[in-house]
Amino acid sequence: MQESKEQKYLKGAAILAAASVFVKLIGAVYKIPIYNILDDGGRGSFQVTYNVYTLILTISTAGVPAAMSRLVSSANAGGSARLVKRYFSSALPAFLVLGLIAMIAMFVFADAFAGLMNDSLAAPGIRVLAPSVFFACIISVYRGYAQGHEQMIPTAASQVVEVICKAAFGIVIAMQLASANYEMHIVSAGAIAGVTVGLALCVPLLIWYKRRMDRKLKNIDSDPEEVPGHMRVLGRLMKVSIPITISASFMAIMTFIDTSVVLGRLQTGPLMLTEAAARDQFGIYTLALPIYNLPLALVVPVSISIIPAIAAALAMGRGDQARGIMQSSVKLVNLLAMPAAAGLMVLATPILVALYGDSRQLTATILTILGAASFFASLQYITTAILQANGHERVALMTFPVGAALKIVLAYFLAGNPNYGIIGSPIGTLACFVVISLLNFAFIIAMVKERPKYSAVFIKPLLCTAAMAVVAYLVYELLYWLGSGLIGTARYAVIVYLAGAIVAGIAVYVVFIIVTRTITIEDMKLVPKGEKLAKILRVRK
Repeated sequence: MQESKEQKYLKGAAILAAASVFVKLIGAVYKIPIYNILDDGGRGSFQVTYNVYTLILTISTAGVPAAMSRLVSSANAGGSARLVKRYFSSALPAFLVLGLIAMIAMFVFADAFAGLMNDSLAAPGIRVLAPSVFFACIISVYRGYAQGHEQMIPTAASQVVEVICKAAFGIVIAMQLASANYEMHIVSAGAIAGVTVGLALCVPLLIWYKRRMDRKLKNIDSDPEEVPGHMRVLGRLMKVSIPITISASFMAIMTFIDTSVVLGRLQTGPLMLTEAAARDQFGIYTLALPIYNLPLALVVPVSISIIPAIAAALAMGRGDQARGIMQSSVKLVNLLAMPAAAGLMVLATPILVALYGDSRQLTATILTILGAASFFASLQYITTAILQANGHERVALMTFPVGAALKIVLAYFLAGNPNYGIIGSPIGTLACFVVISLLNFAFIIAMVKERPKYSAVFIKPLLCTAAMAVVAYLVYELLYWLGSGLIGTARYAVIVYLAGAIVAGIAVYVVFIIVTRTITIEDMKLVPKGEKLAKILRVRK
């Protein structure tokens, strides 16, 4: 029996959601062993390099897959195989040239980019990453073409190959360079080379997938329709992709500016640190970033799944159903992100000791602040998805610049203040996502007709999270007190105590959300295989 259009779409969305979660988890986790190899300065240069790459990559490629997907899908629906071919044959050479220009710019002006970021030692890493932008431009065209055919496996498979190769090659190269006693900024450049290798290996995979798809297309010789010229087709592609690129670039631009401002203020403000000392401070801040990003991976599948679900319910005039989906989605994000954030806050020091052997108070303070920020970043993610599902995409775009501006202003004043220094950056991040979340909620209340009652979805998760946080903290302190005389307080011992605290916290949390009926079967439906999991956990309606 052939799949319906809706079933095929939902299946594709589920594939992309699963791949996205895997990619985000591996992408965050792979930095942890690399950060154990690098020192503070090396970590700082690594993150600076990555921020430059992300900005150029986003500007070059962000809108292409979505634009290609939309236009190819439309041509397919119209039965024009010739137009489908024309979109690809016009886009690929154009983005090959764009990728080549971006690659040359990154390589030639690496020192200028590094100077702009106030970290001269980031230049080797920027040069190593230059070819990755070229490969990414090619990949974006192939992924968009596949998605236009409603084939999500090529995108998901290439993302998985990319992140696995990035991690494997990056870690191995970093270890080899470190063992050969290279300077840390060179080791950092070697570690980030895994990104280029991973993207390069995606290209042949996507070419193979495209050839398979093309065999299923009807013969273009049997398609009598005349198609527009290459320039006109490119014009259509740009018209769709440029607005998407602008909206997608906000985060990369904000991060780029924020990094430059923080490093600059540490060197030119009242602190007057040397470039090396400022780089070390930024490296300390960087230690917390992979951990901060982990809770966000849990929110991705919920955000992806609710947009078509809400849109479909509204299209069929089922306002109550749309309201229920919105309410359940926010509750589910609270149930996932709230305990994760609380865990990072109350167990910041043992987490850092376990992962990096770092017991500095400064690093723990940064992770504590970023732990709180991770919850509001998750709220921003889901509220943006709700606005988009209700047709208010432009409103969602208005709130992000406000939060970004606040983050940069706070970073400027606080990073230059001796009482805050590098702590000003995570404070700015927290303030940014708090403001965006509050603004998004305000717009939902004002503009969404079938808005849910949100007070009900915050109170119970907050109570369950509080119980979990208290238990996790007390169990860790108890295990540390009891175990310090037996197995000591070294890093491996802290890992044992931390594991015990996490297990106890999760157990208490699961019991609380079930006993208090905080979670329902309707909520679990938003999670892949959620209904089966609900039966195992005996979740009631």
